[in-house]
Amino acid sequence: MGSGGIQLPNHSTLKVAEDFRLLEALYPGRIDLGLGRAPGSDLLTAHLLNPINAFEPQGYSQQIRELHAFLTDTPTPGNYEGKIRAIPRIDTRPNLWMLTVGGESADLAAQFGMALSFAQFIHPVGGAAAIGAYRDRFQPSPLLSEPQASVGIFAFCSEDPQKVAETQSFIDHRLLGFEKGKYDEIPAYDSATTYTEAEWQRVLSNRSRAIIGTPDQVKEKLESLAREFDVDEIVISTLALQAEDQLRSFELLAELFQLKRGPLKTEASSKAEPATELSRRSIT
Repeated sequence: MGSGGIQLPNHSTLKVAEDFRLLEALYPGRIDLGLGRAPGSDLLTAHLLNPINAFEPQGYSQQIRELHAFLTDTPTPGNYEGKIRAIPRIDTRPNLWMLTVGGESADLAAQFGMALSFAQFIHPVGGAAAIGAYRDRFQPSPLLSEPQASVGIFAFCSEDPQKVAETQSFIDHRLLGFEKGKYDEIPAYDSATTYTEAEWQRVLSNRSRAIIGTPDQVKEKLESLAREFDVDEIVISTLALQAEDQLRSFELLAELFQLKRGPLKTEASSKAEPATELSRRSIT
């Protein structure tokens, strides 16, 4: 458990380190700290979140160095040669991931020895190549000795073909609405939609951001995605109009890949995979 992507430029590096050290203290060996560099909002909102942020690549790289130092208790000029430390003091560290939709963040993840997650659900182009380049350029760090990668995608699973068709239509409309800035518009399953030719091309492009189907269809497509990206994990986000449909989708995915939710443990060596995270050990 953890974050899909803390937008680091919006936050104090020390505050992020302390928040996730606290989570790691509560659940040792089970916390992922995912990082992103996008503002995650419009620039005016981002400015209010962090008025001194200039959104320059050098500043983001410096924040990553500072976060590394705080998590490893390494004295650097950024923490006044160790005079400022992130608390609580613990023996384990959260797993550090970088979210990417392209080559630049993948290069940074390789440079800093971080795990990499490609956001297929945001930008469904070039993921396999970005992960391949990351592996080729990876430099071991105190946080990670070997490259580790995953891919994130929208997914929905149902035994009912009608529910699959309705959800496909819902997600088509929802993702197109996001692109138009209509974040509060939630279409019903039965809402009739007529697309212009340009809109329909965007719908077709957006469909590569999601895997939607019956159990057999979804299993085949997820296995194909794992092979294409050569990844150990697939992280899933589910868009559905009804909460019970979302929950049932997760249950079906767990059944398909024989995932079980184990009891919470405190030992760092007993990290459990959440039900929404599929590992290659289960799907190949």
